[in-house]
Amino acid sequence: MPKVRVTQIASVAGRKPGQKETLVGLGLNKIRATRELDDTPSIRGMIRKVAHLIKVEELS
Repeated sequence: MPKVRVTQIASVAGRKPGQKETLVGLGLNKIRATRELDDTPSIRGMIRKVAHLIKVEELS
């Protein structure tokens, strides 16, 4: 299964509660935290919701 590397690049301070919870769902909680996740439709939806707070890299 393809993977994506997600890195948090911005703080959740002052953001909507749903965005903070989405980052926690992705396994991110601090700036520069990184996770490698399976590239599934549910993960892609979460990435879209917080795209302005994260950096996404495609892995093979």
